[in-house]
Amino acid sequence: MKIAYASRTGNVESIVNQLDLESIHISSGTETIDEPYILFTYTDGWGDVPFEVETFLEINDPSLLQGVVASGDYSYGEAYCLAGDKIAEAYGVEVLYRVENAGTQEDLEAIRNVIE
Repeated sequence: MKIAYASRTGNVESIVNQLDLESIHISSGTETIDEPYILFTYTDGWGDVPFEVETFLEINDPSLLQGVVASGDYSYGEAYCLAGDKIAEAYGVEVLYRVENAGTQEDLEAIRNVIE
């Protein structure tokens, strides 16, 4: 399964690189994808979906999105990984995993298991 990801601080990029799966980096949001994919995203501000991710989702076929993996920081309380929840609700997919920042080895193994 292909991965589309957005990473502002490098946490999500680190996760994706360690998974060693075919991926597309969402930098501007104008990137396109024409096959099923899982979205990996960070959470912006107080639980917001990053602008480039919103744009990416708007211009690509919504039926290709298979699920979301969200990164966040526990210190944001209720807003922890909230971008993933918002995307899941808007597009009718599941949040496959929530990970704090760049995660741990245990997180990576869990993510591998859930996306297989």
